Amino acid sequence: MPSFDAVSEVDLQEVRNAVDQANREIGTRFDFKGVDAKFELSGAEITLRAEVEFQLQQMMDILEKKLVKRKIDIGCMDIKEPETSLNAARQQVIIRQGIDTDTCKKIVKAIKAAKLKVQAQIQGERVRVTGKKRDDLQQVIALLRESDFGLPLQYINFRD
Repeated sequence: MPSFDAVSEVDLQEVRNAVDQANREIGTRFDFKGVDAKFELSGAEITLRAEVEFQLQQMMDILEKKLVKRKIDIGCMDIKEPETSLNAARQQVIIRQGIDTDTCKKIVKAIKAAKLKVQAQIQGERVRVTGKKRDDLQQVIALLRESDFGLPLQYINFRD
C-alpha cells in the first residue's frame, strides 16, 4: 500500500551555517562597529546578544534573511521575549524539531474530516498516512499544504 510520512524537521547544519553568516555580517556592518553583539548556537537554540533591544531587532532581521537564503522555513522558529538589563540585552530563538502530540492529533483530525480513503496514524513525532491509491495520498498532501498547523511540514518516505 502506498504511504508517506508528514514530519517537521530542520537541517541543523544549515542553521549553523546561517548563524555563522549572520555573525560575519554583524562584524562587517557599520552600525555594529564597536558593539558587543553576536549570535550563539547551542543545539537547536540560538541566543542573540547585544547592548540594546533595538540591536536585537536588527539582528533578528539579519538571522531571518540568512535562514531564508539557506531554505529554512522561519515558521519553525519559536522566538522568546527579549531580556534586557542595564548594559546588555539577549533573546532566545528555539528551532522546533518534530511535531508535538497536539498538532499530530489536529493533522489526523483534518485528514479524517476530509473523508478521503486513507488512514492516518501518529508514530512518535510524525504522522504516517497510508491509502490504496497514490492519488488519495496526493490529495492529502494538498490538503495539508492548504492548512496551517503553526509549523512547516515536509513529506518524506513516499512509497508505492
